Amino acid sequence: MRLTLIDETRYAEEMDDVVVPALAACCDEGWMEPAQRPGLPELDDPGRLHYLCYDAGRFDALREDGATATFRGTIVLSYGFTEFAQKYSEMIWYFLLSGYSVCVLEHRGHGHSARDVDDPGVVWIDDWRRYAVDLAKFADTVAREHADGSPLYLYGHSMGGGVGAAVLEQYPSLFDKAVLSSPMIAPITAFIPNGVAAALAELACGLGLGKLPVAGQTAFCEDLDLTDYREASEPRVRWYHRQRCADPACRTNMPSYNWVREALRLSRAVLRPESCANVETPMLICQAGHDIWVRNRPQETFAARVREGGGDVRLRRFPESLHEIFSMPNDTLGRYLDCVLDFLDEPVLAAGAEDDAD
Repeated sequence: MRLTLIDETRYAEEMDDVVVPALAACCDEGWMEPAQRPGLPELDDPGRLHYLCYDAGRFDALREDGATATFRGTIVLSYGFTEFAQKYSEMIWYFLLSGYSVCVLEHRGHGHSARDVDDPGVVWIDDWRRYAVDLAKFADTVAREHADGSPLYLYGHSMGGGVGAAVLEQYPSLFDKAVLSSPMIAPITAFIPNGVAAALAELACGLGLGKLPVAGQTAFCEDLDLTDYREASEPRVRWYHRQRCADPACRTNMPSYNWVREALRLSRAVLRPESCANVETPMLICQAGHDIWVRNRPQETFAARVREGGGDVRLRRFPESLHEIFSMPNDTLGRYLDCVLDFLDEPVLAAGAEDDAD
């Protein structure tokens, strides 16, 4: 194991007393104007997008052990549906320890970024391409300036990984390497096939229901239900939930019909063979064996089509893991981090190389 992981028996204490203060001391907060792109509809109030950037040099200066890490580049972190920047504090901590600065853009409709619906629990987006152009602008301006000539990497989870895949297709020279963790190449739409869900979402949006939460969704509740997290690290899940309870801006938890429609449109666009053939960035896909939020088979199809187009991609499966691999107990998390950091530090497998299972 390359890094000493946070002790799960003292997780909240170490996060609150050590990790969070250190991150705050090396963090710059900022706001970005949304990207403009021909073909995207105009918004009544574009607002601004919130971001946090963590500097590896300033982080090293804080280390009590006097150790310093070789600066290796800057990671743009693109998180998942209903998530927020602070949820990734532990991952950011490990990236900083390894010599990487980290820049996190809060997606539109998430965290402290601009929103387009009155209900703070609902996630709405008018066009999935807006996520992609905003992330690309952030990477090419804020993060690139922060990198100051060093390599620029992408780490995308779930929805942020699906958006990241679209960015890799549309901006093939933007990133030097990319890690997509449980990427939403295609979401799991309850017990309904994606095609049927797409038709129902299109119908609901056509009836003017696009900004309403999908039927059956419920508002955020401060009482944590661990049903879907039984195999995860309970201290990590409880700490994430506590951050949501502490900040009303982090309590988004319901998809709107419009979000579902755009998530499925994103899936179709990302999987087009001609789009996959555009990918030039060496890529690692980390797949969770027990994923109930995104489909694994489309991830494999995406990887195969990128390879067929000449791209350099490998897929690593963690068969015991839930969707959020970074939320698993230390045994799994350690192997996951080793996999991610080895990929970023070392040459990747040649295009067409075989996938690995852990």
